[in-house]
Amino acid sequence: MFSCKFGRLISGLSVPKTAAVCGMSPIRLRWTAVCRRRAPPETRRGTGLRRVSVRPSSHATADQDELRRFQLLASKWWDEQGEFAALHAMNDLRVPFIRDNLLSLHPENHPGRPLAGLKILDAGCGGGLLTEKPLGRLGASVLGIDPVEDSISTAQVHASHDPELRGRVRYQACTLEELSAEEEEAEAGRFDAVVASEVVEHLADLETFAFCCNHMLKPGGSLFITTINKTNLSFALGIVAAEQLLRIVPSGTHDWEKFITPVELERLLESNGFSVQSVQGMLYNPLSGAWSWTSSTAINYALHAVKAGDDARPEQPEGRALEEEEESHRAGAQS
Repeated sequence: MFSCKFGRLISGLSVPKTAAVCGMSPIRLRWTAVCRRRAPPETRRGTGLRRVSVRPSSHATADQDELRRFQLLASKWWDEQGEFAALHAMNDLRVPFIRDNLLSLHPENHPGRPLAGLKILDAGCGGGLLTEKPLGRLGASVLGIDPVEDSISTAQVHASHDPELRGRVRYQACTLEELSAEEEEAEAGRFDAVVASEVVEHLADLETFAFCCNHMLKPGGSLFITTINKTNLSFALGIVAAEQLLRIVPSGTHDWEKFITPVELERLLESNGFSVQSVQGMLYNPLSGAWSWTSSTAINYALHAVKAGDDARPEQPEGRALEEEEESHRAGAQS
């Protein structure tokens, strides 16, 4: 809940760095072409679940207010006692969650560098708290992207002090949409994993986010998300307590309307070609400053999903999928 500031920087803050004559950058024009190939959300099929329209699809995940807020915090990423203290502490949970799930899919043995040979995209990397400190040092080749250029500069300066990371950790000031458009002209699906930690609760268009993540991943690639559930408890603790009473995070950090439940997120991902593998609850203790796993997903949760491979089951018409689901339920009831 308190770590959500990290996610504001993601794929979402779409601000073209250069404007063409028509008012759009070449990258934006290419991204528009990518979006045209997307099926309209209402025509998506194949999951057997009712689609949840989280927000009107705009093909852009931009949030200018959040961009401005993070611009002011760009120099504070590596202050472990400052505004991003909870994010530093969250690494104790999210790093093993990412590492262990990747090792279950890629069991190659690399002593001392368990993630060696894997390519990971850290979308919304901020100052590189997850990109550099854990993932890069575990041996992965990591690209961290963020639309706030000052945050990327902070990440680059910090990483430059560790020669061991050279050649393995890179940063790029861009949005997820822009990178996806660049990949369209090069090679799509080049990452083994996409990490979006404390991200989705700050986006304007989750459909575009899910589409881009799928586009960036290899078949069988993993998507890791940590975010905040949309419950009364998350409002009380994430907004009232954290912002207004305890002042753990600045006022205005959270927008409860953008929070998403695990069920809604799972349906969104499945409608965009993912299979959700696990969902785990997370709990932050503001007194100890530590995170722990919990059986409840009422506040924070972590999700691991896998992109369908080339041998995935073909999509079915929605009517037939629903019929099979109902038949399965009836069979279960009879047994």
